[in-house]
Amino acid sequence: MKSARRRSREFAVQGLYQWLLTGADAVAIVTQLQSAPGFGKADREHFDTLLQGVIRDAKTLDTQLTPCIDRPSAELSPIEHAVLLIGAYELTHHIEIPYRVVINEAVEVTKTFGGTDGYKYVNGVLDQLAAQLRAVEIKQAGR
Repeated sequence: MKSARRRSREFAVQGLYQWLLTGADAVAIVTQLQSAPGFGKADREHFDTLLQGVIRDAKTLDTQLTPCIDRPSAELSPIEHAVLLIGAYELTHHIEIPYRVVINEAVEVTKTFGGTDGYKYVNGVLDQLAAQLRAVEIKQAGR
């Protein structure tokens, strides 16, 4: 059974996918997603924080991701790009979520929506980013 947080991430990925492809605004995306099956079981507060935060900070997040990716972000699959943006956002703004949880959740969401081996790419990129953003936490974890 999926946690409310996992569902919030899955719906945020769907919303960001739409935003990346169409440029639709967050209000229109939320309105559409609210009627999707299972939306009521998502952590609504976390969903709103992710969707709005990533859209607001997308340029900064892409800049953080740039040294960790092997091609321009515009050439990433929209699903992988959306998941990486969420992962970068959580690593940056949600220090209360352990870095391993952020990476694991990103991998699991990518397995659900992404291409066959997309999760491996997401794992590698977020692992590099975590090393930069969460160095103290990683050192304390004895990695």
